[in-house]
Amino acid sequence: MAVDPSIFKDYDIRGTYPDKINGPVFAEITHAIVRKFQPKAVAICRDMRLSGGEIRDAIVGVLTSLGIDVFDAGLNGTEMQYFIAGTKPYDLVFMISASHNPPEYNGLKLVKKGPIAVTSDSGMYEVRDLIALGPLPASQTQGKVTSIDLMGEWKAKISSLIDIGGFKPLSVVVDAGNGMAGKLVPYAFNGLPFRLTTMYMSLDGSFPNHVPNPLIESNTADLKKKILEIGADVGLTFDGDADRVFLVDDKGRMVSGTVTTALLARYILQKHPGELILYNAICGRIVPQIIEKYGGRSKRVRVGHSYIKTYMRETNAIFAGEHSGHYYFREFFAAESGVLTALMVLSLLSGEGRKLSQLVDELDVYPASGEINFVVSDIPAAIAAIKTGFPYAIALDEVDGISVWYKEYWFNVRASKTEPLLRLNVEADNKEILEAKSKELVAKIESLGGKRK
Repeated sequence: MAVDPSIFKDYDIRGTYPDKINGPVFAEITHAIVRKFQPKAVAICRDMRLSGGEIRDAIVGVLTSLGIDVFDAGLNGTEMQYFIAGTKPYDLVFMISASHNPPEYNGLKLVKKGPIAVTSDSGMYEVRDLIALGPLPASQTQGKVTSIDLMGEWKAKISSLIDIGGFKPLSVVVDAGNGMAGKLVPYAFNGLPFRLTTMYMSLDGSFPNHVPNPLIESNTADLKKKILEIGADVGLTFDGDADRVFLVDDKGRMVSGTVTTALLARYILQKHPGELILYNAICGRIVPQIIEKYGGRSKRVRVGHSYIKTYMRETNAIFAGEHSGHYYFREFFAAESGVLTALMVLSLLSGEGRKLSQLVDELDVYPASGEINFVVSDIPAAIAAIKTGFPYAIALDEVDGISVWYKEYWFNVRASKTEPLLRLNVEADNKEILEAKSKELVAKIESLGGKRK
């Protein structure tokens, strides 16, 4: 079966089922993975997507036919992939997931021991190209499949990184979106003093209530309503594979990734002064301001989990935050954990004695556009035109795409790593400046042939 090369992305393999992603396709891909990495033993996990069983069976069938032992962690979140790769000796860990995408999608994330992500720079595109060589010969000795349950070890690890004894009986609403948080959250929260109200916890890859993508506002409507209805202290909502978590405050307002990063940075620096904290190029100005105020060191870095993890290892940073809901911890293998992030926020709230809305109001001081996406036929040309179109800026950097800085506002344009889109983010000193500059920049990109998506 011909494999569509477009399913190979910078960070993972992803596409629609069954036309681009299916068992036979992954059988071919698995032969190429083995050619590239020559593993002796691997682990595998999958999320709740309806096509996950077929894909898992295809991958495991090829691996065992090639004499490779497989350790199967079953239905799980992506943070379990990182935990396995950080604590066990397997050469590779497979995670079958399409994260926040609609139900017709599926895909694969691959990590080596460490965990070290396999990306376009470290073998993913080589795997794509090796498919042309066809299948490898079967081994005379079949590999074995062993089921593993590491939930207890995982819970012990994340529990060791927070002060469980300091938790207050907060009212918490959790919306799992029928994703893997429906398994991870009850297990991790069991025995803790929170008054938990849960929504859409059953694992269901058809997503009967809403797609587990909290960045789409309509997907958080039920959660916001429930928070206000019962007077909860905080709402937590996760993406499909539960490696990302988003906060909703006690007033039913979504908390941005920028503000969450600033909140967590302050919390961590109060316990670990002087440490280095990373934040990606789309996070707002409040993040480095808070890091500086609380005696930390900051570094602005490229968007994307593989880059962030590399930077964390290179710099020994204690924490990193992204606008998209990924939060990384040095003590969790320089990887992200949605559940650890949630527990850390609850630890923060337990110690503060103030409402989340009050903490958010202190930090949410710069209005921002959020991500505005455009379909552009020639993204490099558009970025080059924007680079030369603002000659009087006080600063311009190319940490990720182009960031242009003025006294009262700044903006970033960059190419998406997962979709053929140009992304615009704008932040300003007040709403009037934000509205005017956003309108100006949208018109500029449209004049370059961009069509707003």
